[in-house]
Amino acid sequence: MAAFVTQPAPSFSATAVVGEDFKTIHLSDYLGKNVILFFYPLDFTFVCPTEIIAFDEKLEEFTQRNTVVLGASIDSQFSHLAWNTMPRNLGGLGKVRYPLIADLTKQIAKDYGVLLPDNSVALRGLFLIDKVGVLRHMVVNDLPLGRSVDEALRMVDALNFFEKNGEVCPANWQEGRPSMKADPKGAQEYFSKQN
Repeated sequence: MAAFVTQPAPSFSATAVVGEDFKTIHLSDYLGKNVILFFYPLDFTFVCPTEIIAFDEKLEEFTQRNTVVLGASIDSQFSHLAWNTMPRNLGGLGKVRYPLIADLTKQIAKDYGVLLPDNSVALRGLFLIDKVGVLRHMVVNDLPLGRSVDEALRMVDALNFFEKNGEVCPANWQEGRPSMKADPKGAQEYFSKQN
């Protein structure tokens, strides 16, 4: 079954580059934490390193929110390792601190519905998986359109807020801003305070 919000995220086991090492990881390794799983088309390209590095630069913010970040592409672990250990000023990643998954068979990309129909590369899919393994948010961008890491953090905040307080988060909600109860009275109270 393809990935679908409100349903268990497709499980996987794969080889990943973690620092300078190869490690087999399983999605189930991260139960008890939120997971940001993002797919990118290829190593040694153009928009991809901007996103990968942006996630690395915000890694502490994800960690503070009990969230792990996993990157994935259809490249091999050897390609990931070469790119990850190359300095940033030479076009490399400069040792990002989260796992880069090698989806060489393209099965994970297929299971998450981001593999292009010609089976060439994965689109820029981003998936937020909750602490019990349920897919809670997904967004897929075309190849030339980079993602917002800040928006990914905002979605983690919204999910954490909802799970803690039971109130829903309106459009553009950010931590500290009003939420609402998910009923007609709660919506009326929210909108009466907005105008």
